[in-house]
Amino acid sequence: MKLWSDSFKDGEAIPGEFAFCVADPTNHVAMSANRNPHLAWSDVPAATRSLAIIVHDPDVPSRGDDVNQEGKTVPVDLPRVDFYHWTLIDLPTDLRNIAAGSFANGITPRGKSGPAISDSPIANARHGINDYTGWFAQDKDMSGNYFGYDGPCPPWNDAIAHRYVFTVYALDIEHVAVDGNFTGPDVLAAISGHVLAEASLTGWYSLNPAVAATPTGKV
Repeated sequence: MKLWSDSFKDGEAIPGEFAFCVADPTNHVAMSANRNPHLAWSDVPAATRSLAIIVHDPDVPSRGDDVNQEGKTVPVDLPRVDFYHWTLIDLPTDLRNIAAGSFANGITPRGKSGPAISDSPIANARHGINDYTGWFAQDKDMSGNYFGYDGPCPPWNDAIAHRYVFTVYALDIEHVAVDGNFTGPDVLAAISGHVLAEASLTGWYSLNPAVAATPTGKV
């Protein structure tokens, strides 16, 4: 399979309109347009019965001690963990692209609803919760279940740029066996042994002006 985007090129920076946050010279960060990027793919195996998309950031700090703290920097050598930004499943086999802004177009405080997708451009598609659900859990104004796509917002003091890996999977099952508040790892476990083919696209993003100029984490 092949995967590409008209919104950004593989290995290059993701534009701010597809992020949850953008850099702000006064407050470090500001809310952004939070639109899902365009995605398109080809060479889907003939035996495919459904498609799935997962987007994750493998560069999230494993500890939050220094995250977004004045006078501190999240160090390069800190171990990193995955953060899931989008899980979209039960896509029809004849689908070949997703338009920019068709699944997310703005920030929804407390999160979009799910797993059924309100006003979905694709019948019967479902989306899971992303990891902003945990990130905002203690925030009285933002806490909730964040279903669907919510874009990049890495720590503004991180010493590396973060990678965002978009992967499309061709599956030999019509429906992924997950329900309720399912997550990216839940879907990966459910589709294990059912992947006929997959393709990935990686962009990078940083809110640290120094890193954005020369991204240590650039792929």
